[in-house]
Amino acid sequence: MRKRITLQDLADQLGLTIQTVSKALRGLPGMSEQTRSEVFRLARELGYMTKEQKQTLQHDLISPYPTVQRRFVLVQNKLSLNFNRLLLQGLHERFMEFGHTVQPLLMPAKLKASDFDDWAEEAGLPYAEGVFIAPRMNFDLLEHKLLELPLPRILLNYPPPEARVDSVIWDVYEAVFQAVRRLLRLGHRNILYVGDTESQRGFVLRWQAFGEAMKEAGLAAVPDEHAIRRDGTERWLKEVEALLRMRKPTAIICGIDEETAPVYHTLRRLGISVPQHVSLVALLNEQTDTLPLLSRPQLAIREAGYRAADRMLWRIANPHLPFEQVRVQGDFSMGSTIQRLCMI
Repeated sequence: MRKRITLQDLADQLGLTIQTVSKALRGLPGMSEQTRSEVFRLARELGYMTKEQKQTLQHDLISPYPTVQRRFVLVQNKLSLNFNRLLLQGLHERFMEFGHTVQPLLMPAKLKASDFDDWAEEAGLPYAEGVFIAPRMNFDLLEHKLLELPLPRILLNYPPPEARVDSVIWDVYEAVFQAVRRLLRLGHRNILYVGDTESQRGFVLRWQAFGEAMKEAGLAAVPDEHAIRRDGTERWLKEVEALLRMRKPTAIICGIDEETAPVYHTLRRLGISVPQHVSLVALLNEQTDTLPLLSRPQLAIREAGYRAADRMLWRIANPHLPFEQVRVQGDFSMGSTIQRLCMI
């Protein structure tokens, strides 16, 4: 039988008073954010829930203390491994509170649509309680096969047209708007966009957001004036160099995580200092030690995983309700790679 966790248990482990723990869980002032974060972390680990949290779960027909452990699967491919750790972290954090598990399952790179059913059976996919589908499933037929599985499914991506599926995604559309508006407020108008704009639905939306944010400021986003062509080679970096020389932008937005480091090192090689000569904003999945502290919209990938776990439990409990699309928004992190444009 599950041991009942009390406010006193939390207070004793953290060395705090019951009053402080109670305030932290209710979002009341009177403590540092670090203390509040520690209270929430321990409460999640021990499975403590406030009355309001229990009421929310009961409203969604989700048992706060399930007696059955459920096994879920996160299907991914090599293209999605870049942010898979953050997604899994969010999924694990939420499912841990209910005693459920989630396992990553790597889809073979050369899997054919005709072999999908045999692969799924061998991998035990039909026997999972539910399936999470990672982004960057670049082969449409395979994504379609996953979306057709007779299981509860959560797509961790923007859904394709007419897809009958719940989806949860970190909001890259809003992130690009944040990036453009931040640069505009600092006086930048000659902004270069760098990024693939075709191979993934999220990439298309990033470019659309850039164009709309620029249009809002009375500026045009002409495709030929941005480094958006990709042919599977490193030729796009040559295009970046050519545009830097021709346009002399005062700011650059890197729309894709893995293209940020090559762009930054190209700038250094050309003797262009960041942010003294050009401001740089990037849609990084997370900050890395190999780059300076980048100014960036924070992509809520881990938080999207956490939220997706909630949506999965809700869908299992409410199979008859309409499908829902959830976009998780992050804040803008100032970093050290942008500065106000000095007018000479």
